[in-house]
Amino acid sequence: MQVKQVAELKPESLYHRCDLQDLSFETTEEIEDLTEFIGQPRALEALRFGVGIDSEGFNVFALGNPGTGKHTFIRQFLESRAGTEEVPPDLCYVNNFEEPHKPKILRLKAGRGKELFQDMEKLVEELRNALRAAFENEEYQNRQRTIAQEIQEQQQHIFEDLQKKADEKNLTVLRTPAGLAFAPTHDGEVVPPDEFKKLSQEEQDRIKHDAEELQQESQKILQKIPVWEREMREKLKELNREVTGYTVGPLINELRNKYEDAPEVVSYLNVVEKDIIDNAQALLQSQGAQEQGQKAIPSGAGSQAAGGAAAESPQLRQYRVNVLVDHGESKGAPVVYEDNPSLQNLVGRLEHLASMGMLLTDFNMIRPGALHRANGGYLVLDAMKVLMQPFAWEALKRTLKSRELKIESVSQMYGFISTVSVEPEPVSLDVKVTLLGPPMIYYLLRYRDPEFGQLFKVAADFDMEVDRTPENVGLYGRLIGTVARKEGLRHFNREAVARIVERSARMVGDGEKLSVHMQQITDLLREANYWAGENGNGTVTAPDVQQAVDAWIYRSDRVRERMQEQIQRGLILIDTEGRKVGQINGLSVIQLGEFAFGRPSRITARVRMGKGEVVDIEREVDMGGPIHSKGVLILAGFLGERYATDQPLSLSASLVFEQSYSGI
Repeated sequence: MQVKQVAELKPESLYHRCDLQDLSFETTEEIEDLTEFIGQPRALEALRFGVGIDSEGFNVFALGNPGTGKHTFIRQFLESRAGTEEVPPDLCYVNNFEEPHKPKILRLKAGRGKELFQDMEKLVEELRNALRAAFENEEYQNRQRTIAQEIQEQQQHIFEDLQKKADEKNLTVLRTPAGLAFAPTHDGEVVPPDEFKKLSQEEQDRIKHDAEELQQESQKILQKIPVWEREMREKLKELNREVTGYTVGPLINELRNKYEDAPEVVSYLNVVEKDIIDNAQALLQSQGAQEQGQKAIPSGAGSQAAGGAAAESPQLRQYRVNVLVDHGESKGAPVVYEDNPSLQNLVGRLEHLASMGMLLTDFNMIRPGALHRANGGYLVLDAMKVLMQPFAWEALKRTLKSRELKIESVSQMYGFISTVSVEPEPVSLDVKVTLLGPPMIYYLLRYRDPEFGQLFKVAADFDMEVDRTPENVGLYGRLIGTVARKEGLRHFNREAVARIVERSARMVGDGEKLSVHMQQITDLLREANYWAGENGNGTVTAPDVQQAVDAWIYRSDRVRERMQEQIQRGLILIDTEGRKVGQINGLSVIQLGEFAFGRPSRITARVRMGKGEVVDIEREVDMGGPIHSKGVLILAGFLGERYATDQPLSLSASLVFEQSYSGI
C-alpha cells in the first residue's frame, strides 16, 4: 500500500505579506476619498433595483452580519438618490366642521403648510379684534335696537287694537299671571262682582259673550308672541351674519387669493368663513369668558395653564392648522431612520390633555410618525427593533398593504377604552421601506410570515469579504484615508496601510480575501491613531498599527494565556517532541467574542480485539458536538472502506480527547 507524502505547512504559507508596490502613495493624505463601497456589488445592484422599481411590495431587506456597514451604505445611497427627487408635499390636519371627530388632511406644496399655519394664526388673532369692534360699533347697536323696537311696536299696536275693541264693548284688559283677562267697566271704572250680579241676565250674557270673543282673540295674539320673538332672533341673526360677513369677508378673500392655486385650501377657507359667520356670537362669548378666566388666574403657577390649550377658546382652536409634516427646508425626498420603531413612533399618535378629570383631544393634538415624515421618500428601520416592539410589525405590514397611513391607538384597537376620540382622515402612503437585519431574521421571516415575502421582495445581501486583488488593495488605501478625514484621525503611511491590509486578511482567515467588516476596520484605525499619538508620531506607522493589534489581543486573551500556562506547568499534558503510536495532538478553535485562538488537545486511540467498532468516548458521555461526532463517523467509514472491503474487521477502537472537561 502506497502512502501519500504529506507536505509541510510552513509559516510563510499562512501569512501573505502586502506588496508595497500595490500602494502608489506615501501617506493617505495624497489620495482621494473613496466614493464607493468595497466588495458589495450584489447589494448595490439589489438596492438600485428595489428603489428604482415602482411596483407594490418591492421593499428592501438588507441582510448581513452586524458591522458590515449596511446602515451607512444604505443611508448614503438613499440620500444621494433622494437629493435628485421631488420634494413631497406638506401634510396638515384641519377641522372637519361637519364631523369634528374626523379631521381632514390637506396636502400643500413644500413650505406652504407652515405658511398656511401662520396665516390662520394671524386670521384668528385678527378675528378677536375685528369681531369685537364690529359688534361694539354704534351703528350695529342702533340697528339691533331698531329690530327690537320694531317687534315691540308691533306687539304694542296689536295690544292697543285689542284694548280699543274692548273699550267699544265696555270692557278692559287685565294682565294676570294666567294671561290676559277682560272685565266690564262703567264710566271708566271696573264693575265689581257684586254690581255685575245686579245686572239683568241678558246684560250679563252679552258681557260674557263679548269677553269670550276677546279672550279667543287674545289667545291668538299670545300664540303669535313666540313667532314674533323667533322673527326677532332671525333678524338679529341675519344682522349678525351681515356684520360678520362684512368683517370676515375681506380677511378670507385675501387668503383665498393667496391660495388660489390650492383648491383644497380654498374649499377649506370657504367652510371656515361660513362657520365664522354662523357662530359669530358664540365666538364673542367664548372670547369674553376666556379673558375673564385669564384675569381670575393669579400670576405664578397658574399663568402657564392660562396660555395652554386648556385656557384657549375651543371655538378659536378649531380654525387653527396642525402642520403634521413640514418640508419647507427639504432639498429632495426625505430619508428617515427611526431608531425606536414603536407603534406610535411609526404611525403617529393622538395626544390627550387632562382637564377637570377628563381627557380632552382634538385635531391640533395629532402627532406624526416616521411613516408620515418619510412619505414620498424612504424609511430605514432595524428589523430586530421593529419585531421587539409590541404591535409595530403588524402595523407596518398593514400600512404597506393598504398604502394608507391611519393613526390609531392600542387602546382603541383592542377596546381598552370606550371614550369618543378623534379619527383622523387616513393619509395615502408612497414610501420605500428598507429593513436592516442579520440573515437569520430574514430567513425566519421568509419561512414563518407569509406576508413578509409579499411586502419585501428584494433582498440586498451584504458580503463579509472581498477578493484580495491589487485593485481592491488600492481601494483599501482610499478607504483608510476617507475614514481618517471623516474621523479627524492622523493620516497613515504606506507601511501602516499594508499592515492593515494584512490584518484584514487575518480577520477573514483567508490570505486571498480582505474583510469588509467596517466596524472592525474603523476601530483598528482609531486605536492605531491613539497609539501614534502616544508615541508622538504625526503620521500613523506600521509599528503603531501593530501596537494596536497587540494591545487588542492583550485585552482579550486572558483565557488563552491561562490555558498556555497550564500546558507550560504540566497541568495539561501536550507532547511536542518525538512520536508515539496511537497518539496525536489536535487543535480546536475557541471563539470568545471577536477573539479566536487555538487550544491543543492530546487525542489517544486504543485498539483491541472486537467487532469492528470505533467508539467515540466523547460522544458516549454526551461531550461531543454534532461536528465532532460527524468527523468520528467519517473516520469509521474510512477505516471500513480501507481495511474491511473483503472481510470484517476483528477489532474495536476507542478515541478520546484527554483532559477535556467541556464539550468538544
